[in-house]
Amino acid sequence: MALQFLCFYQHAGVFFLLLLSLIFAECGKILVIPQDGSHWLSMRPVVGKLQQNGHDVVVVVPSSSLFMKSKGHQNYTVKVYPIPYEEEHLHDVLKSFVNDHFTEQSTLKIIITMYQNIVEIFRFFFTTCKSLLHNEEMMQYLRKSKFDVVFTDPILMCGPILADYLSVPSVYFLRGFPCGMDSKATQCPSPPSYVPRLFLNNSDSMTFAQRVENMLVNILELVYCQPLFTQFEELAYEILQKKVTATDLLSRGSVWLMRYDFAFEFPRPTMPNMVFIGGINCAQKNKLSQV
Repeated sequence: MALQFLCFYQHAGVFFLLLLSLIFAECGKILVIPQDGSHWLSMRPVVGKLQQNGHDVVVVVPSSSLFMKSKGHQNYTVKVYPIPYEEEHLHDVLKSFVNDHFTEQSTLKIIITMYQNIVEIFRFFFTTCKSLLHNEEMMQYLRKSKFDVVFTDPILMCGPILADYLSVPSVYFLRGFPCGMDSKATQCPSPPSYVPRLFLNNSDSMTFAQRVENMLVNILELVYCQPLFTQFEELAYEILQKKVTATDLLSRGSVWLMRYDFAFEFPRPTMPNMVFIGGINCAQKNKLSQV
């Protein structure tokens, strides 16, 4: 039984590529709106594989980034738009976030510190997204290109906005979303009685006190998360000329490719359009010798 279980995950990458073939049954034009950092490092092999399979792939990236620099050896097209940030600023923000994330603190201190970091990161996300959507030359190019689908990490929110603007379906590639927005957008149940909330180190087996703590954080999410997305909702209204919420935008994702793995996640509900693809970005290793 264990051997069958291991074999299943060994072929998870093959399954995912077959899934992509079903999503993009015929070769078409794919607009990729990625997110910098480890998000892009996970997405890049998939983007390259889509190009190898005959799709016309266009990746839109900001002028300053940590890992999304245009390189001559990739086969897909890269379009660059300017942003008012330098790479040094990106490094500082990421370093602060990582250091605080791995520092042992009280629950209250963790919530305050991480929230401050998330606010700073979302401020950068918003500036990046605004720079793209206000770039008339780039937007004109995207309109004329007649893309068939948007492949995006929705944490940037630009992908969902562009998919709506271009009237094309979207496929999300992500590992969770702040404030449980992924569950809200897909109308997926997320009971606080056994689904741990952000910032907490609880498992699915919680004591009564931990469940109360989990429930309080669940309520607080409604308060401290709304300001993060309000600016994107205002930007979406400016571009789409209609009022939409962040949940509305995210809910239009056709497929959610989640970088989760059933072997490492706590049990929780999922929806039919949520596909777990944990490990898809891992390199293929040689089989162990029999000796």
